[in-house]
Amino acid sequence: MIKSVLIFNNHGKPRITKFYQQIDIGTQQALLQEIYSLVSKRPETACNFLEGSQMLGGKDTRVIYRHYATLYFVFVVDESESELGILDLIQVFVESLDRCFENVCELDLIFHFDEVHHILSEVISGGMVLETNISEIVSAYSEANKLKKRSGAIATISGSGAGAVARDLGANFANTVTSTLQNTLQTTVSATFPTFRRNTGFNT
Repeated sequence: MIKSVLIFNNHGKPRITKFYQQIDIGTQQALLQEIYSLVSKRPETACNFLEGSQMLGGKDTRVIYRHYATLYFVFVVDESESELGILDLIQVFVESLDRCFENVCELDLIFHFDEVHHILSEVISGGMVLETNISEIVSAYSEANKLKKRSGAIATISGSGAGAVARDLGANFANTVTSTLQNTLQTTVSATFPTFRRNTGFNT
């Protein structure tokens, strides 16, 4: 099982964190610092997995990572997972991000935070691997984006339509009130003027 996915930069600044176990915020931050201290000190020639974290299961836990430019992609897993399989999975995830954002970089993770989480959810759910086919992952992301844009367009059109309806209703109401007042005034004058003329002797 995958326990967590951590992406942080060369200075240990977290960019994406996803935990598949219930862990309080304080422990999450301490874990991130622990993992950063473990992987950042390792030479580039060292293997990309190690027994880790004392905070997440001790020797039964594996920390598997890849280092790309300014970013560390780290998967914390239990002993049931294959180290080489997880290394391949990290590669799949990174290549999917590359295709979605055209050469993904640290800024993409900041400005497209929700989208990156969505792509991750296409790959992993509840700590279990869902999809490893890059084309399928990218396709699912593209479809979700299209639906999002359509929903936004429909909301805009609906908003404009509601405004037009409100304006029409307002105009109709104003016309109705004006017409009613005119008819009432005309009826009142017609009924009152003959009596007024008789009483005052007013003739024209």
